[in-house]
Amino acid sequence: MSVLVTLPEWVDSKDYFTREFKTDEEMMALAIELSEVNISEETGGPFGCAIYERNLETGKVTLIAVGVNRVTALGNSCLHGETVAIQMAQKKLNTFTLQIPENKLKKQYELFTSCEPCCMCLGATLWSGVARMVCAATKADACAIGFDEGPVFEASYDHLKKAGIDITRNLLRDDAAAVLKRYGETGLMY
Repeated sequence: MSVLVTLPEWVDSKDYFTREFKTDEEMMALAIELSEVNISEETGGPFGCAIYERNLETGKVTLIAVGVNRVTALGNSCLHGETVAIQMAQKKLNTFTLQIPENKLKKQYELFTSCEPCCMCLGATLWSGVARMVCAATKADACAIGFDEGPVFEASYDHLKKAGIDITRNLLRDDAAAVLKRYGETGLMY
């Protein structure tokens, strides 16, 4: 028996990996775009995530992996946008952690997610090796349309910070919350 994790076909038809990213807003805009396309293409829920590699010497940012919610499409409750992106990044880099010792002073990996993570995805973020997590919409925004994000508290974020993960929240929140609201209006919930 095996488990196969795939991205929707539309991901390959986009120019995501050829784009230049200079600002956090540009990086977050992609995560939000992924969430929006995922619902418009009916390939999953309204959550998108992008993982970037930042060269600490030059500041150059490169997109490494993307993820979207694949829960219903692949019949797997663990395939949230963040967990899919983490798995894709680790597969691409052939490593179980994005905190690669030989890169520590040269590169870091940053996770941009269209919504604050649920409890499962916060745990995955902790173990993933990312140095930074940036969130758009809030837990309250997701709960407002019927999602249960589980036991996520300020102490959860404090734990990530103590583990060395830099956290930024509410970046482009209104844009991401609007995608969630549109999804909520469809009545499609799992």
